Amino acid sequence: MSSTPVPQTPHYRITLFYGPDAVDGSPPRRNCVFNVKKRSWRTGVQISVEVTDEQVAQAKGVTDFIPWLVTVLKTVPEDEREGYRSRAEDLFLQALCGLKLDLAIEGGLGQENQTIAADALSEEIIRVLPSQGQRLRSQILAELDVAV
Repeated sequence: MSSTPVPQTPHYRITLFYGPDAVDGSPPRRNCVFNVKKRSWRTGVQISVEVTDEQVAQAKGVTDFIPWLVTVLKTVPEDEREGYRSRAEDLFLQALCGLKLDLAIEGGLGQENQTIAADALSEEIIRVLPSQGQRLRSQILAELDVAV
């Protein structure tokens, strides 16, 4: 797999189906499920993307997520901050899973329902995160409808 920062996936339509949800087992991990449809496929597939809690913590560190979120939350009324913080955490996980899915698509994805395991692409995602931090933050701000 190449280490290009942003895999382009114009031939795919990707929609978050649900998540993040906790996954039973060890190590502790979360998953998001996406509907993925390639133009040439007759039907779409469901792809479950897993990340460990350790990977999430590492990704937050690489992207400076926590200090950035503290700054963002200062613009929100104090009584609403916890709701925004919780939603931002979910959005970060969704964006991280989406980035991992992009990397899997870049490497080739078959037309079957599947799971991208937590240990798959773990080095690649950490390698591309420094260049993707702004993209993730922009996605989160747009979803939260907050201006900084």
